Amino acid sequence: MSQPAAPCWLCARPLGARTEWHHPVPKSRGGRETVPLHPICHSTLHAIFSTGELGRFGADKARLAEHPDLARFLTWIAGRPPDFHAPTRRKR
Repeated sequence: MSQPAAPCWLCARPLGARTEWHHPVPKSRGGRETVPLHPICHSTLHAIFSTGELGRFGADKARLAEHPDLARFLTWIAGRPPDFHAPTRRKR
């Protein structure tokens, strides 16, 4: 299976062996476009934001990254290898 050439849409690190596809605008809100993400980045997005919140952000990655929890995650994940994975904490 060939690896996508694009980096992870969220963290911009190279993609590893597993790639998940995310709708920046949720399908329930009419989104059709998908972007490649690491599994940990995908699960973190859904742990921090509800579908409604993701719909309001849309594909505005810069606005998403301003959220304190996501900004902390992006700083933490920046130096990790492409196939790094760890359990994702859910929103309380």
